[in-house]
Amino acid sequence: MQMQIFDSVKKAKVPFEPIRPGEASIYVCGPTVYDEAHLGHARSALSFDLLSRTLRSLGYKVTLAKNFTDIDDKIIKKINETGQSLQELTDYYIQRYLEEMAALGVRRADIEPKATESLDAIQAMVEGLIEKGCAYRTESGDVYFDTCKDEHYGEISHMLGDEEEARSRLCEIKTGEKRHPRDFALWKACSGEGDVCFDTELGSGRPGWHIECSAMIEKHFQGNGEYTIDIHGGGADLLFPHHENEAAQTRCATGHEIAKYWMHNGFVQIDGEKMSKSLGNSFFLKDALAIYPGELLRFYLIGVHYRNDFNFNEVDLQAAKKRLDKLYRLKKRLTPGKVGEAEAGFVQALKEAMADDLNTSKALAIVDEMVSAANEALDANPRDKVLKRTLLGNIAFIDELLGFGGSDPYAWFQHGVSEEERQEIEAKIAERDAAKKAKDFSKADTIRDELKEKGIALMDTPEGTKWEKL
Repeated sequence: MQMQIFDSVKKAKVPFEPIRPGEASIYVCGPTVYDEAHLGHARSALSFDLLSRTLRSLGYKVTLAKNFTDIDDKIIKKINETGQSLQELTDYYIQRYLEEMAALGVRRADIEPKATESLDAIQAMVEGLIEKGCAYRTESGDVYFDTCKDEHYGEISHMLGDEEEARSRLCEIKTGEKRHPRDFALWKACSGEGDVCFDTELGSGRPGWHIECSAMIEKHFQGNGEYTIDIHGGGADLLFPHHENEAAQTRCATGHEIAKYWMHNGFVQIDGEKMSKSLGNSFFLKDALAIYPGELLRFYLIGVHYRNDFNFNEVDLQAAKKRLDKLYRLKKRLTPGKVGEAEAGFVQALKEAMADDLNTSKALAIVDEMVSAANEALDANPRDKVLKRTLLGNIAFIDELLGFGGSDPYAWFQHGVSEEERQEIEAKIAERDAAKKAKDFSKADTIRDELKEKGIALMDTPEGTKWEKL
């Protein structure tokens, strides 16, 4: 089956036809690492994690790159506030980001370039733009891209309006450092004490934001002479000016387009009234992970199509938990058991949904239908081992494609129990096991009842006593 994606430039759903047959190259704009990751970072990471998983399930060899902007005005401000070095600060937030994305089930990118480790590539691209007359130096030592030298500027975002009138405004001569209003910095000269600077042939300074992505894409990918990569992605807020500027400088520096397709995920908003009791309106992912399992947050966040804006609120999140609980109750009925081949029709249906521009709403509905049908089949044939293996195969495929359903079902229903409570429960279970061994069944029943009153249900299984929070 063929993947269909919504191209942000064409503003239409189009068939994915890669530069190289059977391969897919993707570059996603990653975070600027000066603070904790927020829900917007999570939404973007999940969107392109799903894209990568889907393309791989369709047989593509995927190369996914996600950068870290580790030099920036906000980073320098944080360094001056904290007294940390650039590496101390950025290494800390990169590690935090990676840990939190892992908690959401986001797989690591194949390539994770940093701006500070790409200075040679950045310098080479800036020098090339200067030589071609597409960039210029200012009296202060900064280097700016001349947007008037790109006749296609504005065609990525369509943000400039009427082409002729927009070009007239764009190329209006302006007094001061910049020649034209839309020109942007490729290289920022060192501004003095408190700045973070790198000594290069461009002078002492640091790269502008936009140039790093273009340089890193050219460094790590080799296109076909017309495009460098298949898909460039990121949040909708990056379409202009960031992606517009990337496209312009790459076009002028190399003579080809940076990407064949552009994909953008929607925004995340917080429903303040409904979230105030739990997250306190925090936008930080760490605060959400302190309350909810990462797998639940993933399930909740992918429930809305990636291109739509997402309104994060507790009511919907709890509804998502009940929905995911149904899958885990099914898995509990199947555990322990051997994982067999997933049902061919189920696999096909899920792939078709996700191949349709990552139609997660349809995919989750297919999962719901499978859970319902599976429970009916188990009610009718509770000892059918072939059925159980197939159903476990279905759940394994869900985990592979969509990234949820892979946890131990008993552990899933233990979330929200503190470590102290967990130790008390385990001690009570051990005491009950000893009572059963001594044939003191009255005491064993009493312990079971005491735990039930505290909201803990016990289940005796061939693997021992399991428990869950009611």
